[in-house]
Amino acid sequence: MKIVSYNVNGIRAAIGKGFLEWLQLVDPDVVCLQEIKAQEDQLELKLFEEAGYGHHYWYSAQKKGYSGVAILAKTPPNHVEYGTGIDYMDFEGRNIRADFGDVSVMSLYLPSGTNLDRLDLKLQYMADFQQYVDLLKVKHPNLIILGDYNICHHAIDIHDPVRNKNVSGFLPVEREWIGSFIDNGFIDSFRHFNKDPHQYTWWSYRANARNNNKGWRLDYGMVSRPLAKRLKRSVILSEAKHSDHCPILVELDQ
Repeated sequence: MKIVSYNVNGIRAAIGKGFLEWLQLVDPDVVCLQEIKAQEDQLELKLFEEAGYGHHYWYSAQKKGYSGVAILAKTPPNHVEYGTGIDYMDFEGRNIRADFGDVSVMSLYLPSGTNLDRLDLKLQYMADFQQYVDLLKVKHPNLIILGDYNICHHAIDIHDPVRNKNVSGFLPVEREWIGSFIDNGFIDSFRHFNKDPHQYTWWSYRANARNNNKGWRLDYGMVSRPLAKRLKRSVILSEAKHSDHCPILVELDQ
């Protein structure tokens, strides 16, 4: 089972940059998208079907052109869960989950803390999401939560940890939370296989950051511990350039 997760920073813009052609080359079974920035009726859905993803599920923010998540699949899931039932999360279209056999796959777009109001919301989201997942994994122990967590865990995950220590995305409270989230039953699948520095998934559009690899690792494939023996591969696909993020790929043995 090959799963790709990608913050596309606008699905329509990404399609215009060759996203669907790239997707067919990579050929994952399941695709988790974040920051789609579109309503379902604004999309040419047949394009996804022609690319091999006849099963597609969209959970947009109520605010047009903002946030939103989706799951694309080659085979139909047993069940799709839209949102979490927590109103402020669901208003912004930040979670969608699909069950494939005994594996449950979630696409997550955790808020950024760009200002004090949004930071407060982010911290609230983090606390509420932890409680939600604690209950969810009782029912679905084989759980994978992929997406944009908007947090760098360790200094190795950010190009300049010293100057960014007081910037949201690398605040001590955020780093502590994601560490606790992992310790509470998940594997950071990329770091399970790769301990090397300078491995990032997001770069600012400013100051030629991507070409200079001045990035942040914000996107994770968190795999629940019962799936550890089935975890085959987890990589960052940095060659894909349809967004300010790049995709990640997680592969499991069936």
